[in-house]
Amino acid sequence: MQAVVSKGPKSLALEAVPDPTPKPGELVLRVDGCGICGSDLHLYQSGLLPPGAIMGHEFAGELMESAEGFQAGDRFCAIPTLSCGTCARCLTGLAAFCTNGSRAIGLGQAPGALAEYVSVAPHNTVKLPAGVGSDWGALVEPLAVGLHAVNVAQVRPSDSALVMGAGPVGLAITLWLRHLGVRTIVVCEKTEGRRAVAERLGATEVVEPAGLLPATQRNAPDGIDVVFEATGVPGLIAQSLNSVTFRGRVVVVGVCNHPDTIFPLAGIFKEATVHFVLAYELADFQYTVAMMEQGRIDPAPMVTDRISLAEVPAMFDTLAAPTTQAKVLIDLASAESAD
Repeated sequence: MQAVVSKGPKSLALEAVPDPTPKPGELVLRVDGCGICGSDLHLYQSGLLPPGAIMGHEFAGELMESAEGFQAGDRFCAIPTLSCGTCARCLTGLAAFCTNGSRAIGLGQAPGALAEYVSVAPHNTVKLPAGVGSDWGALVEPLAVGLHAVNVAQVRPSDSALVMGAGPVGLAITLWLRHLGVRTIVVCEKTEGRRAVAERLGATEVVEPAGLLPATQRNAPDGIDVVFEATGVPGLIAQSLNSVTFRGRVVVVGVCNHPDTIFPLAGIFKEATVHFVLAYELADFQYTVAMMEQGRIDPAPMVTDRISLAEVPAMFDTLAAPTTQAKVLIDLASAESAD
């Protein structure tokens, strides 16, 4: 099969590699669509990927061979981990936090979906109904990240919300806040193109970082009820604490792999809650698919670019300094139909 393979720090190449050989209890999907995530960019730029690794953990595809309870030709998205399926966390939908040595798909531990085929764990799949295309199926994973963050924050429609960053996760959070009826949604983002996408997804005000303070004072003079830090940039947790109201909530969903510093009194005086979140639950995937099927969410504005597998290496270089790009989808289904 064709796959985008890591060749070293900041180096990717499209190569022919062996098709996946599923272990007992695994399924193989023919990949129809796959997204590029900020985590992929971090791995690409940091050089942490082992040579030969295949990224891609936001995907949907068609089942190649029938198995017990699964029909060939059906389409699925999946929690991107090859987890045990038997520990307490897996059994309660927390396979992303499996305690028995799971392997993350597309993050250097197990081959990902920037390829024609990918192996998945059956208990982590969610079937896509006829009304949900595989391109939207590839959006389920990043949308589930945003949904999990919003659920952890226990958001109410009466809350004011601030989203720091309008990358794919920040945009997903914005979409779910609008879905839940939140009336005040301020999004802070430095890139003009992404600010425009946030507005289309339901933000009530979008601002550059320099305009954040006046925007929060206009929308919530006493402070923001819930702040989502969705960039992973050092210093923004501290800024989130400065923006939040008394007994407000800060939810940290951006992945920061550098030391960061906060001023604890900024949170202590406000009795603020800071909650770190990661990934999602199986229920987040299922709810996202259901809302797509019912037409109750429209993630289409998130998708700014559709590319082929061959265009992936160049896109990683472009995303190092994005302009209009938000969510980039690799469309393998069209390539398949063209062959």
